[in-house]
Amino acid sequence: MMPEGRLEQVTIFREPGKFAGWPANYGMWAWGDELVVGFTVSTFNANSGFHARDRSQPTKTTFARSLDGGKTWTYGAFPGRLPDGRALSADEHMIKGLKLEEVMDGPEGPTELIEAIDFTHPDFAFMAARTGLEPGVQSFFYYSYDRAKSFKGPFKWPQFVWAGVAARTDYVVVNNHHLIVFLTANRFDGEEGRIFCAETQDGGLTWKFLSWIGEELWGLDHGIMPASLLLKNGDILVVVRAGHGHDYTMETYKSKDLGRTWGPMKLAAAFKDNEKNHLGNPGTLNQLADGRVALTYGNRDAPYTIDAKISSDDGETWGETIVLRTGGGSHDLGYPRTVASADGTLVTAYYFNEDAKTERFIGATRWRP
Repeated sequence: MMPEGRLEQVTIFREPGKFAGWPANYGMWAWGDELVVGFTVSTFNANSGFHARDRSQPTKTTFARSLDGGKTWTYGAFPGRLPDGRALSADEHMIKGLKLEEVMDGPEGPTELIEAIDFTHPDFAFMAARTGLEPGVQSFFYYSYDRAKSFKGPFKWPQFVWAGVAARTDYVVVNNHHLIVFLTANRFDGEEGRIFCAETQDGGLTWKFLSWIGEELWGLDHGIMPASLLLKNGDILVVVRAGHGHDYTMETYKSKDLGRTWGPMKLAAAFKDNEKNHLGNPGTLNQLADGRVALTYGNRDAPYTIDAKISSDDGETWGETIVLRTGGGSHDLGYPRTVASADGTLVTAYYFNEDAKTERFIGATRWRP
């Protein structure tokens, strides 16, 4: 067992000339010491602005697996059907001719689910995916019964809201046929920016909109990329990546009735660097064996770190910042997911760089708060 307070830095995927990013979009799962995380791999281009990837080159949806609690990893292609072989959840990072949205209506696009899913299967994993972020964005899902060694899908979701849904993987299992998903809607002005939740109670055969989380925001303001946690007391805690002009925060909401209604917003973290290109970062939540809640996130404030906070009251208040990794070369980092290995050690995966002019890689920190 890793001692409390110790940090171990691990590399999951790193190749010269590559841009690996955004685990939060795809998901991370744990079955004891068997861990899996998804991400995307693009071609690195130091001259392409904030995200240093070559938009003229295709990206690849990639999965990595560890069998020893996150100490060592192997990686390969996403083990499921990709429409026309194109990358999931990455259209905004590629030019026309490479985008997933162009082939969604083809023979390899999402189909109707016809057999109910057992969400409590011991080797279950669920992954949400999308095309891009623009008005009309389409979202869909996959599931696995073999610890993400293969995925069934893609399967259609209904059009929950008129302007489009930009799904990242975030869900809560209630029982074998009851799943709640947390999604980002495009606002009435067409831009992404409002969180909602939806549910199925028949194993995914039908879905319904449940509730908005937070208020409608306008202009530069937004609430996107939810990360949820079903607490031991039955409440659901959600952290949202939020922007208010050029001020970026992480804000939490709590539901005591399985997503029907939500309590008031509470501030979990605020970023200080109000540069136009900061853009914020999503968080992710985990409940520890002793009941405390861990929040992990990328910090795009200089000096560019991966951070965490701990709550002892189910997310009502948060402790001091814990720095999990230092040495970031630019603010192009973060998008974490965290799971617990068999002995309770937390494994936080994220994308990172040590120099703005070199590759982006997928790293992980193994730690015990």
